[in-house]
Amino acid sequence: MGAAEMTPGEGRRPRSGHHEDRLTPRSRSRSRGTRRRRGAFLVLALAAVLAVALLVTLFANGGSTRHPFRGPPAMPVAAHARSHRSASNPAGAPGAVPAGRPGDATVPILMYHVINPPPAGAPFPGLYVDPGEFAAQMRALRAAGFHAVTMEQVESNWRDGTPLPPGKPIVLSFDNGYQSQYTEALPVLRSLGWVGVENIQLSGLPPSQGGMSEAQVRGLIASGWELDTQGYSHAELTALSPSALHFQVASARQTLRRRYGVPVNWFCYPSGHYDATVVAEVKAAGYLGSTTVVPGWASRGSDPYRLPRLRVLGGTGPQALLSLIEDSEHNSPPPPSYT
Repeated sequence: MGAAEMTPGEGRRPRSGHHEDRLTPRSRSRSRGTRRRRGAFLVLALAAVLAVALLVTLFANGGSTRHPFRGPPAMPVAAHARSHRSASNPAGAPGAVPAGRPGDATVPILMYHVINPPPAGAPFPGLYVDPGEFAAQMRALRAAGFHAVTMEQVESNWRDGTPLPPGKPIVLSFDNGYQSQYTEALPVLRSLGWVGVENIQLSGLPPSQGGMSEAQVRGLIASGWELDTQGYSHAELTALSPSALHFQVASARQTLRRRYGVPVNWFCYPSGHYDATVVAEVKAAGYLGSTTVVPGWASRGSDPYRLPRLRVLGGTGPQALLSLIEDSEHNSPPPPSYT
């Protein structure tokens, strides 16, 4: 406002009374407009605060009737043995909500080694399953209503009732880390939407024996397979000194967890041999359990550190495999020691 437009006293500070009483009509109009704008702004701000408070309340209460799935995967490894809840492969069917009560799944665990025909002079030809035979076995399992799951999924069901995928659960475990498990078994299981359990030995198999590379192990993990171990070098654990046993069992787990970023929560006894000392070391290392070579089915009532498995030998046809599984369901549990 220019000086020529001022009324008497307008440029001076009022000595008493309300400032508005000393304003010109134009100034009063501007003042009232400013107050109206401020009032509108305060109303909008209050509405925004109330809206944010409402949203916070809704999210704090779950936001809806559905609950978020407790799952991993991220891959961080916690110090606690049950860090598998945050592992990359979630337990149970996608989106499943744990029931909170222990489940009662009864599960056969199959044991495979090499998925290739045996070479001439192989010392243990029964450990070789032809790729075509393996594929036929998997198709027969699916036709019989089975669905392959991991040990993590089974344990989660036993622990708090986490639902398993539709069908009869079965675990497909593969020992030692043979390359054919990546090149032959993985594509078959992937075509069915299934996963396997790799019981790798940390030292790895030499190339002459067709061992997997680290990149191939990571490929299994990326495909949803669970990584477990037989220890550092598939040693005869029952004959080791305490320090050597610790190295084979505990140190191997720590190294695999760091290397691959997965929990490695299950141990597999090399050649199936174990005794009370070996079992105690496996427990102390933080494993959730371990598997044997004693035939039978695993259940929540089983000793988790002496879980039975069914060895699948070369030449086992699809129907023979189904019969092997059925006939072993009610076998006696593994003994306290096996050497």
